[in-house]
Amino acid sequence: MPALTPDQYATYQRDGYLAGVPVFDATEARTLRTEIEAIERDHPDGIAGMPVGRFMRVNGHVVIPLLAGLARTPGILDAVERILGPNLLAWSVELFIKEPGQKKIVSWHQDLTYWGMGETDDEVTAWVALTDVTVEAGCMRFIPGSHKGRIVAHHDTFDENNLLSRGQEIAGVDEDKAVFGPLRPGEMSLHHGRCFHASGPNLSDDRRIGAVIRYVTPGVREGMDGRDYAMLVRGVDDRG
Repeated sequence: MPALTPDQYATYQRDGYLAGVPVFDATEARTLRTEIEAIERDHPDGIAGMPVGRFMRVNGHVVIPLLAGLARTPGILDAVERILGPNLLAWSVELFIKEPGQKKIVSWHQDLTYWGMGETDDEVTAWVALTDVTVEAGCMRFIPGSHKGRIVAHHDTFDENNLLSRGQEIAGVDEDKAVFGPLRPGEMSLHHGRCFHASGPNLSDDRRIGAVIRYVTPGVREGMDGRDYAMLVRGVDDRG
């Protein structure tokens, strides 16, 4: 799989996100979905105390080898390398699953708000669709160019229908500027940690399954209390 084209790279730099990047074909995406749903069936009580479909900073790649392998997919890494350079760490791998007909949403937010990494540009999120992620199914929406600003104020809602851990949201987002980022099975989007993004409920008849991988460079430092870790997936960790 080739790296991003010059036009794709320019779009990411301009808008703070890029949607519709092919990674897997439909058969490969269907196989990944089947394997994830088999893991769900085999672990009805969850893994590490969390449902399989909700690894909110529990780091799915640490406990599910399938997700560790997904984070090392060459087609994903080639695209991310074009943005971040040759040395890449996978800091987090999560599954975002919205069941059909449920009210689960993701409010407007910036990823870097609560991560303790400051205003870094050395982070990118790859959102890999394993099902058809249409507007009806609750695909992501983005505010183009919002990554060029700083981290803005968020407030915590703790809304039970919000898939974010604290229901954090940005007030007063101009939704007239929002752009939908639908994905076919096997496609991914990439977005910057300061880019405003959100997603609505899944109103389709099928599950909406996305694997979300957060990549950083070895130079990124987290200022939160306690120790954290990341997995080297390409190049070298020249910062230890």
